[in-house]
Amino acid sequence: MTINTDSAEVRNAQRREKFHEADVVIVGAGVFGCAAAYALANQGRSVILLERWMHEPDRIVGELLQPGGLQALQKLGLGHCVEGIDAITCYGYHVVFHGDEVAIPYPVVDDQGKVYSGEAAARVESTTTTASNGTTGKVNNGPKLRRPEGRSFHHGRFISQLRKACAGHPNITIFETTVTSVIRGSHSNQVLGVETVTTTDRDTGEKQPDFFFGQLTLIADGYDSKFRKQLLPPGPDTTPIVRSKFYALELIDCPFPPSGYGHVVIGKTSPILLYQIGTHETRALIDVPLDLPAASSANGGVRGYIENTVVPTLPPSVRPSVLAALGKDGKIPRSMPNSYLPASGKANTARTPGVLLLGDAYNMRHPLTGGGMTVAFSDVVLLASLLHPDRVPNLADAAAIETAMKEFHWRRKAWTSIINTLAQALYSLFAADDWQLDALRKGCFRYFQMGGAKTDEPVALMGGLLHEPVVLARHFFTVAFVAIWLHMCERMGSVWGLWKAPLMLVEAGLILWRACVVFLPTIWKEAI
Repeated sequence: MTINTDSAEVRNAQRREKFHEADVVIVGAGVFGCAAAYALANQGRSVILLERWMHEPDRIVGELLQPGGLQALQKLGLGHCVEGIDAITCYGYHVVFHGDEVAIPYPVVDDQGKVYSGEAAARVESTTTTASNGTTGKVNNGPKLRRPEGRSFHHGRFISQLRKACAGHPNITIFETTVTSVIRGSHSNQVLGVETVTTTDRDTGEKQPDFFFGQLTLIADGYDSKFRKQLLPPGPDTTPIVRSKFYALELIDCPFPPSGYGHVVIGKTSPILLYQIGTHETRALIDVPLDLPAASSANGGVRGYIENTVVPTLPPSVRPSVLAALGKDGKIPRSMPNSYLPASGKANTARTPGVLLLGDAYNMRHPLTGGGMTVAFSDVVLLASLLHPDRVPNLADAAAIETAMKEFHWRRKAWTSIINTLAQALYSLFAADDWQLDALRKGCFRYFQMGGAKTDEPVALMGGLLHEPVVLARHFFTVAFVAIWLHMCERMGSVWGLWKAPLMLVEAGLILWRACVVFLPTIWKEAI
């Protein structure tokens, strides 16, 4: 086969490797960076992807991909990256609340992605037949239905697959180098690329400066972004809100039915998450609020808190695996801050032309609901469509980029406002630290137990399958009224408790007010 060395593809590859020039320079070969590089390269863009450490990462989050995120990954042509890494199929959630439990499977959808819930799902499901292999078919010309699935896996294995896909793309060149600063034009604020430091001799540690140039620079350097404060104006938009940390354990052969579900354990502690990441491995994430007295050094620190408070909360079948993973070496398990950072409307504007801040560097939510990668891949699908060469032929056109990013900021809210608000609101309820939140938490679990549309739609929202913020608001405040009813029944006890009615009305108002305080500020931040 004769290779045409004069082709644009070959010339662009030589330009990237020799002169470090491309259409796009992307900082960070993580979830967002790899997906964005692959999507833009598929459009014919020449892409340079920079990563400070190309070894397989070892992180404790980014291990659960919701069905909506998996669909977005497949749209990007990267669906194969969840294959061959011992990924586990995820069918929904399993919630354990003070010993009571309820399984919440993902709802049925049709081939167009329409979500069917409650009685509507039952009616349509009655028109389908299920084969012995679990696939669905249709009878009476009804729609073909299926239950969407998520995936859970070792984060590092998944990232390695994404990087492998990028490395094999003819329009992408990857460099292992540490980015230190952006390069600006001498006569303008235009970002022209980035300056880096590259290790040239691993034995001696010798390093040398390097430079990479592109018409557009994408910064996706993660939750601990060094560029966020440089590129955003001073203010709360640059500082993530951290209320707690997740401490991680890897359990081996831990029995916790039903299999294939993400487990949320709620008791006297903050929420505990458990989900399989391999055939034999289960990840346990233990939420510990900052400055929690029970986890103070006087009470044995985090290890003492896990041993004395968390383990007794867990189902008996899980406790031996947790204690075995905790070990007897006295070490504190690895941790990760649980950060919340609303997307700033001030980011990605003409204030800093030539550069975009994206991924976790731009927007984060509590990882309780496992929505981070779903947001990332959905964002990349939208970004790629807005920056398509048919719409933006020249990525150096700052006005065209700003127009595209304004549209990006508003259109992504269809899913981010839901996933982010759900994550923050559910964490407030599940980590209840006052009687009103505890009442709301009880109402939430009772709502889950009702099943039907009361769980189908909320889990569809959480899974990135349903993009209707009004549906989220309706369910959240329905939970609030269920909580009020349960609280009044509990407090009154019987008809003889009617004399407490005036007090109950006051407490009902306080519960509703607390629900508003939890929900409305977050949805407002996500809506603007």
